[in-house]
Amino acid sequence: MTDSPPDLSIQDLLPHRGRMLLIDEIVHIEGDRAVAAAYVTEQWPLLSENIASPLMLIELVAQASGLSNGLHLIKERGKEADKKGWVVGVKRASFYTEGLSLGERIVVETNNRFKFDDFVEIEGFAQIGERKVGEVTLQVMKAGMEQERE
Repeated sequence: MTDSPPDLSIQDLLPHRGRMLLIDEIVHIEGDRAVAAAYVTEQWPLLSENIASPLMLIELVAQASGLSNGLHLIKERGKEADKKGWVVGVKRASFYTEGLSLGERIVVETNNRFKFDDFVEIEGFAQIGERKVGEVTLQVMKAGMEQERE
């Protein structure tokens, strides 16, 4: 079951726009877990000769986790809450593909492993069909949170 109310869109949950919005579909959101899908398009950054760099999996994990974390923010502060980005560090990333082909559907699953105040550690993996293509662990902190507390 999805926690996301039916009137919320991807744009309501993420600050990304234009060619930097990579997520095409919310598959599932429940608690700190999100599953999303994206299709490799010609608009993607790091695309060359119809192949995107596997580095894009890091951004896909970040955006997929932004869905559940964005939903938490809306529940706490309302739909019009400021959607500042996150300061993101890559703790670990493993890629099991040379590249992502134009038109491929990538399914990304993320889970908040650890939360302390404004710090979150996120674990995510990506697959194409049944094949795992990457695993990523991110450490993130909400930008501007210290200003919001004052």
